[in-house]
Amino acid sequence: MRLREFFSADAIKLQLEGNTKDELLKELVSLLSLDEKSDGTLFKMLKRRENLGSTGIGRGIAIPHCRSLVVSQLRVVFGRKPAGVDFKAIDNKPVHDFFLIVAPPMEVSNQYLPVLGKIAQFAKEPDIPERLARLEEPEHFLALLEEQEF
Repeated sequence: MRLREFFSADAIKLQLEGNTKDELLKELVSLLSLDEKSDGTLFKMLKRRENLGSTGIGRGIAIPHCRSLVVSQLRVVFGRKPAGVDFKAIDNKPVHDFFLIVAPPMEVSNQYLPVLGKIAQFAKEPDIPERLARLEEPEHFLALLEEQEF
């Protein structure tokens, strides 16, 4: 399994506009191109997950994730906020890079946890935060995943 196969250029935004945790979660959800009701449902579920503990894993990276009936298959989004935002990350530093993962409750392929693990592994690579900060096009993000063999 390679991370690259789960991402598409239209689900990557390198200049997120939100300035709060809620605004960013809504903006990330909007990249899934669902209907308004589904967006609202997903936002509430992600908020509930964040209330259990921040998905900000440190090094400027967060991986908000949940399972929901609003999607029929695993979906992922990448977003970047160059200025960073307080996401209550475990290292108390601003978060710049966001990997959103949403999967249906029952998923035949059972890829939710492996994808979550792969993204966390990718995020721990020594130069990844710096390389993510230098991305100029969504295609550059996809090329980085390919190059890192994730």
